[in-house]
Amino acid sequence: MATTHILGLSAFYHDSAACLLRDGDIVAAAQEERFTRKKGDQAFPANAVRYCLAAGGITARDLAYVGFYDKPLLKFERILETYLGVAPRGFAQFRLAGPLWMKEKLFLDREIRGALGYEGEIRYAEHHESHAASAFFPSPFKEAAILTIDGVGEWATASFGVGHGNEVELFQELHWPDSLGLLYSAFTYYTGFKVNSGEYKVMGLAPYGEPKYVDVILRELIDLRDDGSFTLNQKYFNYLTGLTMTNGAFDALFGGPPREPESKLTQREMDLARSVQVVCEEIMLRMCRTVHRETRMENLCLAGGVALNCVANGRILREGPFKGLWIQPAAGDAGGALGVAQLIWHRYCRQPRAVVSGSDGMKGAYLGPEFSPEEIAAYLTSQGAVSARLERACLLRRVAELLAQDKVVGWFDGRMEFGPRALGARSILGDPRSPRMQAQMNLKIKFREGFRPFAPSVLRERVDDYFELACDSPYMLLVAPVKRERQIPMSDEQGRLWGIDKLNVPRSDIPAVTHIDYSARVQTVARDTNPNYYDLIQGFERLTGCPVLVNTSFNVRGEPIVCTPADAYRCFMRTHIDYLVLGPFLLDKTDQPEWKESGDWRREFQLD
Repeated sequence: MATTHILGLSAFYHDSAACLLRDGDIVAAAQEERFTRKKGDQAFPANAVRYCLAAGGITARDLAYVGFYDKPLLKFERILETYLGVAPRGFAQFRLAGPLWMKEKLFLDREIRGALGYEGEIRYAEHHESHAASAFFPSPFKEAAILTIDGVGEWATASFGVGHGNEVELFQELHWPDSLGLLYSAFTYYTGFKVNSGEYKVMGLAPYGEPKYVDVILRELIDLRDDGSFTLNQKYFNYLTGLTMTNGAFDALFGGPPREPESKLTQREMDLARSVQVVCEEIMLRMCRTVHRETRMENLCLAGGVALNCVANGRILREGPFKGLWIQPAAGDAGGALGVAQLIWHRYCRQPRAVVSGSDGMKGAYLGPEFSPEEIAAYLTSQGAVSARLERACLLRRVAELLAQDKVVGWFDGRMEFGPRALGARSILGDPRSPRMQAQMNLKIKFREGFRPFAPSVLRERVDDYFELACDSPYMLLVAPVKRERQIPMSDEQGRLWGIDKLNVPRSDIPAVTHIDYSARVQTVARDTNPNYYDLIQGFERLTGCPVLVNTSFNVRGEPIVCTPADAYRCFMRTHIDYLVLGPFLLDKTDQPEWKESGDWRREFQLD
């Protein structure tokens, strides 16, 4: 039987990506932003496609099918009907969007064929079908309920159904303009962060606040029903008619205009973040109960941008009705490229789906580019960089020693991760026991807001020694409480602190990864998916007794996660990272030649 190659694409909204399947197996997947260095790049993923084809050792002529993750005509219908429904108020929006649609998005066949030099069949899936396929097909479940939640696809903003065998079937949808993703994005905008990338900041800020606006949100903004469906009061929003998320009525309701980006955070923003997070969690829990009641399935698969809300995911795991939960690591639009490719393979090609018990099909999400020692060495030589090439055991032992000495290490090893999380291939690592590590990483390395928490990577077999979590969390998409016996209770004086003043109060014996509400966004590390990272953590445990590392993405604020050795070295030299690992090479910052920067790069990173 001939080999079948399928290329999946997502593009033109945000976080464009490409994915290549070979006989249903994921060969490669990557986001365009990693190559162009434009965060959330929405352009046609030409670089990601080039990488995927090269990883598969094929050209576009070898592709059996190309799939696109949504249906542009349906999306254009929704946009046109929206503008007509609110005319003339939406004209400013239409004037910006209309020409782009006419030039690129409506004639996508032509765009794809021209970009790829491809003459074969192109197939389109509906947006939430792509999300659903990306959630179910790689999951470890033979059958499962599926829930997808995001901003908006064509018309749908959420959907649920079931997956079984080689098919996914969606039963019910929530439609535009009622959207949990857009409700959360409205508060992201209003609290002074960037929509489609700042939602993580709102989630991280929430524990500093009180849920004082929950009643206002439920009374004025949203009519929430018991089954989790809802209607948004468009009186307070501007995304239908204007170029912002909220309007003057929203300002009046919450006591003033949106926070100016980069201005000082106040208690109001903290309370707003906490309030919308509480509402988001309640809606997701209600939706999950409805999905369970309607499908009678034991397991649940999640995708869509809202499925990246790992705090809500943790509550679904602990409080929801399902026995098992699996979340697509590239849950946002990037994962749609993977979803449509798998839909073509299973539905259109009628190919069966094999499930390996206890294992998913994502290969740890290590699906991006990797670089040989020879390629890395050539780059280092070109820069005049000073490095030592070490054997694996020696390298892991030395890096564990450095981490135990409170050094910060940039870790670049193997294939880049697919999705928004660094999972031990493109990571910045530190000692979680250090009370100074969070502030040091945030302010001197990431150049980002000091309130934002860092995640722990923990050996899978030791997770329940540190966290209230009894399952795998390989993709850092579940928040769990730190074990009570590891928590450090606040004194009466500390308890009287308010908001951001709580930041520097140690919360546990791993303070660098413990958020102020005693929670952590956990990544469990298994040896079979990332042996080098696993053995590094194990080496750190032998030295310190602690099987946990601080793991944050290898990038600075406003920049995508690093992809190439050049990206990694540049980030290393621009920041206060002490040591850099590039494959088998170890670099000490103090040995490097002086770094000469072109342009005001710091200003660039303040834009996000």
